[in-house]
Amino acid sequence: MDSFEEVSIDIKMEIFEAIEDNYGGVIVNMKKEEPMDFLKFHTMLKASISHWRLKGKKGVWIKLSIELAHLVNAAVKGEDICMAAVREVKEETGIETEFVELLAFRQSHKSFFGKSDLFFICMLKPLNFTINKQEAEIEEAKWMPMEEYASQSKVNQSELSKMIANICVAKKEEQYNGFSALLTTTGHSAKKCYLYSNNI
Repeated sequence: MDSFEEVSIDIKMEIFEAIEDNYGGVIVNMKKEEPMDFLKFHTMLKASISHWRLKGKKGVWIKLSIELAHLVNAAVKGEDICMAAVREVKEETGIETEFVELLAFRQSHKSFFGKSDLFFICMLKPLNFTINKQEAEIEEAKWMPMEEYASQSKVNQSELSKMIANICVAKKEEQYNGFSALLTTTGHSAKKCYLYSNNI
């Protein structure tokens, strides 16, 4: 009978150089002088994300020069608004939910890293109620009546926060309708997508 030795193999995967940001994440700044094909970028990105996850990093910003725009598809994994809302609440609070409606969204420009930003306000239906908050992401999480939330001084210090709270209170009182997510297909293929619509 052959005997086998256990061999430990140390494979070093190439990862991207990155600097830490102020939010517990990292920034990768790729310049056009760095030639990169799609396959190499994809491989390095997977290895880098695994490395950063082990280090407890919360997010990754990748800055690509226009000459490297062909790499974008490897960096961006599509996620629908309705699915992202359910996932985020689960990750940050441990609460399982179902998407109900998109109530509103905010668009701003010259936000993080001088880029445009979209912020979505979604209504979800909880499927359990025991909060298990993600310590690294949020300071506090608790259930409270909508009116109590809307009356907090922090909420009333910002015009945007007040408007969002008013929309939520109006929805609770059945005086506001948001947008439902309707699963459909695109016109030229069978590709699935969501249409967010109000009262069809």
